[in-house]
Amino acid sequence: MARDKVVVAMSGGVDSSVAALLLKQAGYEVVGVTMKLYSIDQSDLPEHYRGCCTVDDVEDARIVCHRLDIPHYVFNLQREFQAFVIDYFCSEYQQGRTPHPCIACNDKIKFNFLLQRARFLDAGYIATGHYARIETGADGLRLLKGIDHRKDQSYVLYGMGQEELSHTMLPVGGYSKEEIRKLAVRSDFPNAQKPDSQDICFIPSGDYRKFLREHVTPRPGYIVDSEGRVMGEHQGIESFTVGQRRGLGVSGGEPVYVIGIDAESSRIVVGSEAELYSDTLWASEVSYTSDREPGEAIDITVKIRYKSPETEATLYPQGSHALVRFRQPQRAITPGQAVVFYRGVEVLGGGRISSEPGITASCQSKAGLPAASP
Repeated sequence: MARDKVVVAMSGGVDSSVAALLLKQAGYEVVGVTMKLYSIDQSDLPEHYRGCCTVDDVEDARIVCHRLDIPHYVFNLQREFQAFVIDYFCSEYQQGRTPHPCIACNDKIKFNFLLQRARFLDAGYIATGHYARIETGADGLRLLKGIDHRKDQSYVLYGMGQEELSHTMLPVGGYSKEEIRKLAVRSDFPNAQKPDSQDICFIPSGDYRKFLREHVTPRPGYIVDSEGRVMGEHQGIESFTVGQRRGLGVSGGEPVYVIGIDAESSRIVVGSEAELYSDTLWASEVSYTSDREPGEAIDITVKIRYKSPETEATLYPQGSHALVRFRQPQRAITPGQAVVFYRGVEVLGGGRISSEPGITASCQSKAGLPAASP
């Protein structure tokens, strides 16, 4: 395996294109790879579609590779993307959770299947255009926020461990978006002014509820309040998420919000805005970038969704589960979303927000909670 050979995941966007440029300038043997993840009917695309995987995106990546004088390949990963991202996305909503498909794509596609394919090309590394950084520390590799905090994407990379970090490069993390665009313009890249892609790339319309209606069997049921009183009916739990107010079809004096989803009984639980707030979060599928669980409770900052600000909290770790206790109550903590742990600019790890504790009574006691789950 050649340690100076790097496979760059090139979506056709400006960030991954400049990542390839920077690595080429640094003396690496660079190979550009565009992943074909799903099929799009070009005629159905919105006028200002900002996704990836279109013919134009592949062509942009090919042109950039040609100008950099590096090879360009297209890898067909549609089957893997369907199984690990799209099917997962649908399944999570059916179970009353709100997923983050970009995290699933990073964990399963980029840092799993792409890394495997890169090894077949005798490459020692893969690289992406994410705005984050990897640094060598005293105890191993550290995942850090990008220099441009407005574009920081470390949240979606929290699942990386030492193995993934040791075979990954993030060249654009030390630059601002403006600097990246200037480098692309200077290199006469065709995508230098290309807009950033949208969040859910496989739903061009952006209407995820319509997508779910077309891909899952709806599970209708009742809308109830926190006391169990029936307030109305709904046509499927997959159309709801915690914190939602619109589209409930429930009349009353005070505004009501979704405060919980009971997938087993197919019930949507609604309540007041005050009932949306909690100072405690349970996490499952927890991992740490160091591959080592903290030995005791630690004070950290936390993000509970991609675009939310960090907030101070205490982390109580227990294997693949954890309890997070916030200094200030947080609004609409949403099962299925990622909770990411930070210490300064460093990503410590994260997990998936869960509606079940999954930890022992002793751990709950340390956090000042009663032994019984709330």
